[in-house]
Amino acid sequence: MSVVVEREVHEIGRVQRPGRVVRRPRTGETRRPPTRARVVAGRRPSGVASCAPRTVAPRWTLLLALGAAVCLGVVGLGTLAGGVAGGGEATVPVGTAVVSVSPGDTLWDVAQRTAPGSDPAAVVERIQELNGLTGAAVDAGVPLVVPAEA
Repeated sequence: MSVVVEREVHEIGRVQRPGRVVRRPRTGETRRPPTRARVVAGRRPSGVASCAPRTVAPRWTLLLALGAAVCLGVVGLGTLAGGVAGGGEATVPVGTAVVSVSPGDTLWDVAQRTAPGSDPAAVVERIQELNGLTGAAVDAGVPLVVPAEA
């Protein structure tokens, strides 16, 4: 528990109120207005901040341009590789038709006959999905729902 003693403090000819801390000026420091910044040894005052926009260093502009060029190059190569890999193959047709399997036909033959412009492997997978088939074997005369071009 602390006890505050009510008394007057005399400092530099002025009477201070009790409980206030009186700061003594530092030795060796010149008096300055309270709005002015204190000068720290080894640093020079930075001056007033200007309202003009800051200039961007040329190296950042070059790095940004280089990054954009690399991104565009990667996207371009990806597009080119996708076009080459696709090789102009059409997708599996959306429409369907019902065909019957001839003796000696396989799903591959049916896929090539019903969708000649498409990838036969993708068409065979779609035929298996549409008819609930698990293997490649199919009996002659069985009607199959197949993707067909319109």
